[in-house]
Amino acid sequence: MSWLFGLNKGQPEAPPGLPVQPPPPPPPAGGSSGGGDKPKDKWSNFDPTGLERAAQAAKELDKSRHAKEALDLARMQEQTTQMEHQSKMKEYEAAVEQLKGDQMRIQAEERRKTLNEETKQHQARAQYQDKLARQRYEDQLRQQQALNEENLRKQEESVQKQEAMRKATIEHEMELRHKNELLRIEAESKARAKVERENADIIREQIRLKAAEHRQTVLESIKTAGAVFGEGFRAFVSDWDKVTATVAGLTLLAVGVYSARNATAVAGRYIEARLGKPSLVRETSRFTVGEAIKHPIKTTKRLKSKPQDALEGVVLSPSLEERVRDIAIATRNTRQNHGLYRNILMYGPPGTGKTLFAKKLAMHSGMDYAIMTGGDVAPMGRDGVTAMHKVFDWANTSRRGYDTTLSERESDDERTEDKISEDLRATLNAFLYRTGEQSNKFMLVLASNQPEQFDWAINDRIDEIVNFALPGPEERERLVRLYFDKYVLEPATGGRQRMKLAQFDYGKKCSEIAKRTEGMSGREISKLGVAWQAAAYSSEDGVLTEAMIDARVDDAVKQHLQKMDWLHGEEECSHNTWTRSPLLKIIFRLCL
Repeated sequence: MSWLFGLNKGQPEAPPGLPVQPPPPPPPAGGSSGGGDKPKDKWSNFDPTGLERAAQAAKELDKSRHAKEALDLARMQEQTTQMEHQSKMKEYEAAVEQLKGDQMRIQAEERRKTLNEETKQHQARAQYQDKLARQRYEDQLRQQQALNEENLRKQEESVQKQEAMRKATIEHEMELRHKNELLRIEAESKARAKVERENADIIREQIRLKAAEHRQTVLESIKTAGAVFGEGFRAFVSDWDKVTATVAGLTLLAVGVYSARNATAVAGRYIEARLGKPSLVRETSRFTVGEAIKHPIKTTKRLKSKPQDALEGVVLSPSLEERVRDIAIATRNTRQNHGLYRNILMYGPPGTGKTLFAKKLAMHSGMDYAIMTGGDVAPMGRDGVTAMHKVFDWANTSRRGYDTTLSERESDDERTEDKISEDLRATLNAFLYRTGEQSNKFMLVLASNQPEQFDWAINDRIDEIVNFALPGPEERERLVRLYFDKYVLEPATGGRQRMKLAQFDYGKKCSEIAKRTEGMSGREISKLGVAWQAAAYSSEDGVLTEAMIDARVDDAVKQHLQKMDWLHGEEECSHNTWTRSPLLKIIFRLCL
């Protein structure tokens, strides 16, 4: 409706059907604008022509036949304007509500952040307080520990002072007592000497009287005994029956004593052969009466024990293991079928398992064994032959057979450059006589480091030769693992001994040790296991560490190299000055 009041200066076109509005008349000349010099008020710019045009338009509109349509159109425009205004109002209210929601969300987010921050601050404060509390507690503990240590130190000092004072008091008392004792002894000695000096005449007279009385008593006793004996002898000689009975009794007594002595000797030899052990036998698996009485439980266990595997605890190369296993099986079957045993020579460096396999072979075959060393034969001299025969006689009394092992050892007092004593030669001949033929009673096994030193007659009795070489890399690793388990792992895990084991890769360590122990024998590796055990026992806490194991391995390697240097030095020296004699270490095995 603003165009009705002339507010729109642009003069828009009239709606269709409405009369054209005439242009406004010009303002009068004598109007209010004529005084250009007077100041204008606020109504000076009001144009009343707009009202006039409006009124004129209203009249014309009433007269027009389109007045109703124009009014409806104006009303519709007004409603549209109001609806737009309401829509804007609603948009504004929605914007306001959205703004309020955003503000509430922002406030909630701010409150959440504030709560999170307060929670973090509370947690940090609580952690800091807890840390302070722990620090105070630790400080209190340290102070208490320091106080306890100080008190303990003071107590120890007090005890030491008291002990020192007590020792000083005891020493002083002992010194005073010693001085008093010396003074007393000195006074008694002086008094006794003075009394003896004063009574010397009286004492001599008493001694003289006692001697005269004793002499008189002895003379009278001799006279009385002679008279009694003379009368008894005259009566005995005058009675011929008493003389005959006395002579017969003495003769029977002499015969009984001689017979008892010989019978005792025969019975002793029989008991020694059946139940005892010859003096030359150092070690045997055969039970004696004395051992059965001393160790009944051990004897019972050994009687109930089953035959063992011949290679149990023995580590050899695969080829050698296969060969000795065949020998063990053949020996066992020979015993079971009462066949003739084959004699074996085992040679190789020391500590490679020759004697150990000989014992295992005997246990596997279910037989007894006895060990005799040559060092016991040489000192016996002429009795060596008898002792050697006793050994074989004792072996033949067993229901089980003998596996005889001979090994050589060095002896300076038995054999020189080109001669052997007659007694030792006779003993060796006795041994050769008893082993001249293959037997189903015993098996001869020779173990030697230098087989060329054996007498040729002994070598002639050999049926099979087995070389026990030094262990290779795989055998050394098996040996290291075997003795590591035996001397370290089993005592450490058993819990009954003061031994613990640190944490490291045991398998890898055993492999490394096997590589470092090149050239060492099985005995040296077993001693290395014992050295590890001793190192753990000698430590303060009983823990065996990897460094301790490496240190013992280094020592063992150095000692092995030193031994090899000594051995090479001996070989370079005059070898013919003293030669090695085939001393006998005999392990007998009696079969059924």
